Amino acid sequence: MPHFTVDEAHALLPWLTEQLARLVPLLEERERLRAEVARAQMRVRTNGGSPHAGEEAARLKELEAASSRADGLLKEVAEKGIVLRDPARGLVDFPSLREGREIHLCWLKGEECIAFWHEVDAGFAGRQPL
Repeated sequence: MPHFTVDEAHALLPWLTEQLARLVPLLEERERLRAEVARAQMRVRTNGGSPHAGEEAARLKELEAASSRADGLLKEVAEKGIVLRDPARGLVDFPSLREGREIHLCWLKGEECIAFWHEVDAGFAGRQPL
């Protein structure tokens, strides 16, 4: 996993903001479709598999497509070495080094720049100013 300097992480923020703007609606759509698939499956089970089977198949196909698109974006972020903690909030960690030990530079969507860090095991609650 790469280690980022503050400048390297900061340079990725415009790209990351764009990815989050694309990802969050896909994740919401995936959850909505999962619920629809579950309801359709329940109707199929309770109706002996009758007319709702086609609805279930269509929703499953939509769910697979949404999942594939979301997974692709998640993979792009991960391949850069960025740790996406909470896509909906836009909570992100960038592995970094501080005084010879690994830390995480911490960013929350809406913050202008990377201004916080925390110990690897401390998480958001342990954020400290740079």
